[in-house]
Amino acid sequence: MIESIERVDVLVAGGGYVGLSAALAIAASVPGARVALADPRPWREASGDLRAFAVAAAGRRMLSALGVWENLSVEAEPVREMIVTDSRLDDLIRPVFLTFERQQDGDALAHMLPNGPLVTALGAAAETAGVRFLTPDSVLATEQTQGGRRVTLASGKTLVASLVIAADGARSRLRSEAGIGINSWSYGQSGIVTTIEHDRPHEGRAEEHFLPAGPFAVLPLKGGCRSSLVWSERTEIADRLVAGTPFLFDAELLRRIGHHLGEVRAVGRRQAFPLGLTLARRFTADRLALIGDAAHAIHPIAGQGLNLGFKDAAALAEVVAIALRAGRDPGTTDVLDDYQRWRGFDTLRMAAMTDGLNRLFSNDLVPLRLIRDFGLGLVDRLPSIKRVFADAAAGAPGPSPRLVDGEPI
Repeated sequence: MIESIERVDVLVAGGGYVGLSAALAIAASVPGARVALADPRPWREASGDLRAFAVAAAGRRMLSALGVWENLSVEAEPVREMIVTDSRLDDLIRPVFLTFERQQDGDALAHMLPNGPLVTALGAAAETAGVRFLTPDSVLATEQTQGGRRVTLASGKTLVASLVIAADGARSRLRSEAGIGINSWSYGQSGIVTTIEHDRPHEGRAEEHFLPAGPFAVLPLKGGCRSSLVWSERTEIADRLVAGTPFLFDAELLRRIGHHLGEVRAVGRRQAFPLGLTLARRFTADRLALIGDAAHAIHPIAGQGLNLGFKDAAALAEVVAIALRAGRDPGTTDVLDDYQRWRGFDTLRMAAMTDGLNRLFSNDLVPLRLIRDFGLGLVDRLPSIKRVFADAAAGAPGPSPRLVDGEPI
């Protein structure tokens, strides 16, 4: 008896915002495409996740093109202003060296959006578009077979996919299984993330304080008196702070933020994540494509992790959709080579930029401090250069996938 195995055009491994946006983009662009997604956690369970991301203009345009931004906008807080300081921890005064304000067209610098609503909106839209959810489940192993990859799920189910998309995070099992090497190093820092409340309203202002241990960012959330905290600290200190008492944590928090927001206190779960740079040496293998953190994990200093992941999803969805519409196999080498060429340089450029910025600012060397403070002040006084930095933060540089430009595939 011949075994009958289900076939799909695309299987996405990983149901975070990157995997969901890729699945949604392909399914919505090619009606009838057989798109499946496997993840241990159903998307409906993400609603309580209060981690927040800065969605730049490019990401907002993509979410609009996917039909989810209109509903998400009520959860998003526009960033109307951003200030950058550079000082020692115990300095009584923290001079502002660089400021950014809303764009000339009146648009916000970015929008702060909680992860839970983002995943929920993308999951609901993907389900409506016809994505088949294999949850709770996960990809256990894959192997090359005739015309596809044979995928074995943790539940024991087996299927064959013309293309497998690895959106399974920085420690991607599928990347390792495919023999794709990485360039990786640790910064000796951990990123503390939590939600804080403060007595005075933030008025849409984001703050980035460069301190000797690493950048300390306070990012406005909906409601006026709540913000998202992204605090880079030496790993041993970060671990103590997360494990310590709320009183100690809040005291160290106030020491870094200052008193302009009044009393501050952490109200969300405190978590610390090791920070480093991980860059896959290539983004594709036989019938496999890496997106999001599986392809690259960068320092959060510029807040570009989400936007890089969105660009991956948009670029891959575009080359896959074009192939499917032409009746071609979406997992062939020529299709995946297009994706590799599209995303390789842009990712390398952003990784190098965030790595350089973190090394430049996460120290207390006097000569470097003088140089960087002079540079920040110079940028602040030259509108044309300042605009270049603002455009980079908005995701403008380089050729963009259609979704990132706000256009359907």
